[in-house]
Amino acid sequence: MARRNRRYAVPGAAQGMQTLKANVMKNEGYRVDPDRPDDVKYEVAKELGIPLQPGNNGTLTTESAGQVGGKIGGSMVREMIRLAQEQLANTEQQSK
Repeated sequence: MARRNRRYAVPGAAQGMQTLKANVMKNEGYRVDPDRPDDVKYEVAKELGIPLQPGNNGTLTTESAGQVGGKIGGSMVREMIRLAQEQLANTEQQSK
């Protein structure tokens, strides 16, 4: 199956999301090439014992793929929530 193209709800958000992914995974202790942040998935997969390789992974189970994506996506969501809470707190302080 070919990889689908991601479409973000906000035009131009792709670069920001890639930067967020690189920063979050670097903070999690992974080596991340800022020009290729998607490659961190191979390091995450190796850590989890999942045989993810570049190219065809047709024998990989959905559960295994989800573990890799979940670790990356979960970290990104936690960081976005932290940033939103920080922004709210700053907004509330400024309005006092």
